[in-house]
Amino acid sequence: MYRNGIISVSDSVFWVGAQDRTTDKFEGMWSIPHGVAYNSYLLTGEKNILIDTVKEHFIGGFLDRIAEALAGRSLDYVVVNHMEPDHSGSMRVLRDVYPNAKLIGNAKTAEMMKNFFGISEGIVTVSDGEAVELGGRKFVFVFTPMVHWPESMVAYDATDRILFSSDILGGFGATDGGIFDDEADMNMAVGEMARYYVNIVGRFAAPALKALAKVRTLDIGIICPAHGHVWRTEPGRVIDIYEKLSRQETDEGVVVVYGTMYGNTAAAAERIASDLVKNRVPSVHMHDIARSDISQVTTDIWRHSGLILASCTYNMELFPPMARLLRHLENKNMKGRYAGLCGTFSWAEASLRELSAFVERSKGGWTHVEPKILIKSGLKASDCALCETLSSNMARAIKG
Repeated sequence: MYRNGIISVSDSVFWVGAQDRTTDKFEGMWSIPHGVAYNSYLLTGEKNILIDTVKEHFIGGFLDRIAEALAGRSLDYVVVNHMEPDHSGSMRVLRDVYPNAKLIGNAKTAEMMKNFFGISEGIVTVSDGEAVELGGRKFVFVFTPMVHWPESMVAYDATDRILFSSDILGGFGATDGGIFDDEADMNMAVGEMARYYVNIVGRFAAPALKALAKVRTLDIGIICPAHGHVWRTEPGRVIDIYEKLSRQETDEGVVVVYGTMYGNTAAAAERIASDLVKNRVPSVHMHDIARSDISQVTTDIWRHSGLILASCTYNMELFPPMARLLRHLENKNMKGRYAGLCGTFSWAEASLRELSAFVERSKGGWTHVEPKILIKSGLKASDCALCETLSSNMARAIKG
């Protein structure tokens, strides 16, 4: 019986990571109301091998779990799949506690290890696709560059058919007592996985597809990511989910995002949403951009084929929360979607002009759906007619 929260993945593989329910913003930006797991795994046997570490704030419990699982034995290797500090943050202290453990990574890992922690000794570098035997286990190291850092890689234990996938195939959310897919509320978990993918990995969808193609060639029984749940029952399902997100395959639906000060733009957005429903759009999601969490807004946009942007003008520019969203969407390089635009103003029009510039800068990533709507002050009957036309045209566009 383990005292410090160790969980058995198999007879010789143990979860020794940490659950974070106190951090409000992942990477200082993304809300994590359900927390996040920093997964680290200890493989015991002829040689004892640690896969990644945890964020440095959780070093105490982490070291306790490692020591208990080792039961007085040495730690021989630490596989460093990813150097981002939520995975490598405990490395300096770990090296002090286990100075003889060799660190396994690639050339870029070694460079970052020196830059982050001043560690340059005891590092074993591997190449892409290299097979290495460690204490009776056969490991294959597969590079996954730009998913989502240049040194990222995954480690495949061919002996036990376990893929240690680092950030790819991971998700937001602490695991609430059960780390396995068959123990969890997977509706929530998959939603948090999508939000994690879109906001953390999404810009790198093309490298992600290449990485997933490599992963598909492996005979996988269990997937152990660096965040989120361990997939022991349906490992293929998480790969399917990630591939759909990476291919930017969308569901038939429209997201209506509006920015409003006094309710006039909101009234137009409500009218458009109502007309979309009347046109039998199966999924309509509305967001007040000044209040909705931007990571959830972006996730909804990524997963659906249509987007309506409605914004007021503010101090002769686009409403600032809407401008922030557009910068974020541009960073994601979304493709194959439709956008409808509605701008409002009273004395200095800027909103529609800046919304239009966003679509133009996408160079075909967004296809504009007519008409562009420009409303001066309050919503009028002629504006309502344009809202109805836009909704009808958008419904036709997303239905192909």
